[in-house]
Amino acid sequence: MSDLTDRVRRSLEDATRREFDRRVETQAAFLREQLDSGALDNGDFAVGLELEAYATDADGRLVAVPERVLGIEGCAGELGRHNVEINTPATLLDGAGLDDQTRALRGRLAEARRAARTADRRLVLDAMWTVPPDEGSREYLAAVEERDGVVLAANMRPSPRYHALDNAILAERGGSIDVDLPGLELSLPTILVESLATSMQPHLQIPRAEAFPAYYNAAIRTMGPVLALATNSPFAPADLYPAVEGTDAHALVDATYHELRVPVFERAINVDEEGKVRFPGDVESAADVIDRIAADRTQAPFLSEWTRETNDEYTDRFPEFEHKRGTYWRWLRGVIGGQPIDGANDERSLRIEYRPLPTQPSVEDTVGLQALVAGLLRGLVATDHPLATLGWDDAREGFYDVVRDGFDAEVIWMTADGEPTSDPGAVYGELFDVARRGLRDSGVSRSAVEGYLAPIERRVERETTPSRWKVARVRDRIDDGADLREAIRGMQREYVERAGEPFVAWS
Repeated sequence: MSDLTDRVRRSLEDATRREFDRRVETQAAFLREQLDSGALDNGDFAVGLELEAYATDADGRLVAVPERVLGIEGCAGELGRHNVEINTPATLLDGAGLDDQTRALRGRLAEARRAARTADRRLVLDAMWTVPPDEGSREYLAAVEERDGVVLAANMRPSPRYHALDNAILAERGGSIDVDLPGLELSLPTILVESLATSMQPHLQIPRAEAFPAYYNAAIRTMGPVLALATNSPFAPADLYPAVEGTDAHALVDATYHELRVPVFERAINVDEEGKVRFPGDVESAADVIDRIAADRTQAPFLSEWTRETNDEYTDRFPEFEHKRGTYWRWLRGVIGGQPIDGANDERSLRIEYRPLPTQPSVEDTVGLQALVAGLLRGLVATDHPLATLGWDDAREGFYDVVRDGFDAEVIWMTADGEPTSDPGAVYGELFDVARRGLRDSGVSRSAVEGYLAPIERRVERETTPSRWKVARVRDRIDDGADLREAIRGMQREYVERAGEPFVAWS
């Protein structure tokens, strides 16, 4: 029996679950003590970023990320062999810190791309791959073998954690992962379909734990309007769709989601109506971050003596809790522990991981959204903005409306006067004003604020987003006589050639 299959089998044992849950409770108690003692407080706000990409060959077909890319500092593998995640080191939220975020992201991405090119590979900044690998998308996603009673997805990264999750979810789902979306009917023997999606995740570290709920609950109410500016995944791989033309093709385009990434992830992972992947709930105190992770349904537990996945002295004090946090899939979540920042902030911290956003086509777009999120959350709390009074149900409904309809969705915003509005001019006028206030309060110069926000604000002025661009290009190709599959492939080739320059420069 291989080490991989042995760890997966041990993860699925009842005895492992019982011991894991016992340790999680012990470690959660330690973290509550840390919280009560003020150990998670820090001097300043700080930011960080995760950005995912996928690899293609020179002809645009999906391929595995070369191992040499994964050896670069800040680069790590993801669920699919074709995925890579690029991380920036944490910096203070100020002018110098955002400059450092930009430099780090640009530098690490450039280094990763150089390494990929030596293997005739290309890293693409996109939210969902649509050009299939040689064998076809369905075949790629469904390729599995059974070894010692363990299902191993051929194109999943050979991580025991990923394969244990796959086997646990498969067992709960009766051996089949079913995804039913406009034009897509998939039944697969692995959760690898989740690897269709790539995302960016800004982080905002909150200095004082007692203030965490105000920022977290405000963030929940921003998710709909901010996602509406960022949608970038209206199409799945072209060969998963029927080869329809004309009116039938336009009807399918009409029915697709602007952010297909969200339902694909939810339907690949969730095993019940209130799934682990879902819209987050409000918190009353910072302790709720700990309590909710501890209480969440345990899935694919690993004991710390089996593997050491980090070299972080602090999070190594609560490894089972940290492992469980990795399966607490809300579209917004709290994270304990991080990177020290030159004496101002240490590794004992509490931050918001903002998870609803898809990968963007350029560094400028990515850092623009990172700055927007950080400035918006700071500004909302600094001004005691009435958005906090928006009902949770309204915020959730607005988020999923955006997932379906993108910038055309109706999102509700509370104005500074405490009045609800869904007028886009009012919503985004105030949203960017509040973000400017938050960034200026953080010491970012006026000119730098405008530079960061301009690539995103111009999307509002032009009423366009990457998903709208993709839909329009597919429609144009259908009108020119292409079938849906050909139209998606043609759009994707154009997207890949343009990706790298700010999106607002495309038209």
